[in-house]
Amino acid sequence: MDDQAQVTLGDGTAFAVPSGQIVALQDIIWNSQGPDGPVARFRFIASDIAREGGSIDAETAGQDMLHLCQTIVLAKMTEHSRLAQAVVISMADRSMVFGEANPDATQYFESFRIEGDICIGELF
Repeated sequence: MDDQAQVTLGDGTAFAVPSGQIVALQDIIWNSQGPDGPVARFRFIASDIAREGGSIDAETAGQDMLHLCQTIVLAKMTEHSRLAQAVVISMADRSMVFGEANPDATQYFESFRIEGDICIGELF
C-alpha cells in the first residue's frame, strides 16, 4: 500500500444487494494510487461468489457493485467527508490482505467515476 493511503476498517455490517446475497464491508482504502490519481477502494466480502458452492456470477456481481456504489459508497464518502472522483469496488469470497495474491480466492472488481451523486461504470 502506498504512503498516502489511509484505511477505514469495516464494522461487520451486512448489506443485502439486488441479487439477494449478503455482503460485508471489509475495509475502505482512501487515497490509494490509481493510474489516473487517487482512488477510493471499497472492499467487500461476498461468500456467494465462490467458485465452489457460490451462486453469483460475474455479471450479477457487477450489478450488485453498482448498487453498492449508489447506496453504500456515496453515503460512506459523505459520512467520512471524503471526495473521490474514482472508486474501485471489489468483492472477494473471503477476507484478504490488500495487494496479496490468493489463487484460491474468487474476486470481482468494478471501477466507477463519481459525478455528483451518481456512480458511472468505467472500463477497468
